[in-house]
Amino acid sequence: MNIFNYLKGDKVIWAIMFLLSLLSILVVYSAVVTLAHKFQQGNSEFYLIKQVIFIGIGFFVAYLVHRFKYTIFSKVSQIGLFLCIPLLIYTLFGGVSAGGAERWVEIPGLKLTFQTSDLAKLMLIVYVARILAIKGKELVDLKSVIKHLILPIGVICALILPANFSTASILFFNCLMLMFFGGVHYKILLKILGICILSAALFFTWIWYSPDTIPGGRGPTWHARIENFSNGDSKSNYQSEQAKIAIASGGVIGKGPGNSTQRAFLPQASSDFIYAIIIEEYGLLIGFVLLFLYMILLFRGIRILRSNDKPFGGFVAVGLSFSLVFQALVNMAVAVNLFPVTGQPLPLISMGGTSMIFTMITLGIILSISKSVGENSEEKLETT
Repeated sequence: MNIFNYLKGDKVIWAIMFLLSLLSILVVYSAVVTLAHKFQQGNSEFYLIKQVIFIGIGFFVAYLVHRFKYTIFSKVSQIGLFLCIPLLIYTLFGGVSAGGAERWVEIPGLKLTFQTSDLAKLMLIVYVARILAIKGKELVDLKSVIKHLILPIGVICALILPANFSTASILFFNCLMLMFFGGVHYKILLKILGICILSAALFFTWIWYSPDTIPGGRGPTWHARIENFSNGDSKSNYQSEQAKIAIASGGVIGKGPGNSTQRAFLPQASSDFIYAIIIEEYGLLIGFVLLFLYMILLFRGIRILRSNDKPFGGFVAVGLSFSLVFQALVNMAVAVNLFPVTGQPLPLISMGGTSMIFTMITLGIILSISKSVGENSEEKLETT
């Protein structure tokens, strides 16, 4: 019995999901050894079972989502984006704190937390795709683009930024790329990009010279990360140095599954720096294969856009796939010390519960859209 007979949409994307999830189980089980000794009396199986359960839930949710007609997410994004604003505000002032930042909200009765930014970035990308599909012909000048796109993008990113600078920055860049794919004139995008570069320069100057005055209390943390990265000395770049040791010691073929030594020294071995553990245990070859799989995922998203005569579906597919792949590239860049530490997990690989489920929802939406390729049905969206 072929399981793919029961799965609709792009079979390549389904295959990538299975392969990455399998790798996640293997690597997380190895990477959590130190964490297990610290919190679970050495019981690594606790984290293994937890990861398997969340992956299972994620696949179930992805299956359910991909069975829906994708146009329903147009309306969902309108409602979801509206709800995300008070949710993000609540997160800033009453969220669960971890690592010095209020990024999480606790789900009542389940003892689970989730990052509200995960929900917000999903809703925002779908919403931007909706606007591009409905008002694409009206977006002919900077004023109209600011009114219909930059304003909602700016509000959401501004609410995410105090607690999660990297997510806000990546989300804004993803939206700009989606606008490019959506046909917004490059001259308008260059003007927006120029404004962003100037604003970023002023903001980084503020972080550098007066971090304590930045609202939210994250200024000193951002300053320290930038300073440590620019200094380049091993003492101030402890995590990055340990990650580089893991990558260097792994070589071409790696030390073998479960044989990592740097997992004992990397504080975020099972999440932020899991790519370094993958290379240490499985080698550079698997590291390149992993990168290749993410590139295929992006290619499939672009392929859906090019082969789909339904603009909303195409824009959502390319926007969401680019978002996942760009996040993966940022995670990898941090592991090899090309970027300062950002706290971005590796999609479908890093240990995490609700983040895994949101990633699966994202892929479920892409699969729902890929299912519509070749259909003669008309794309009808609510315009109110």
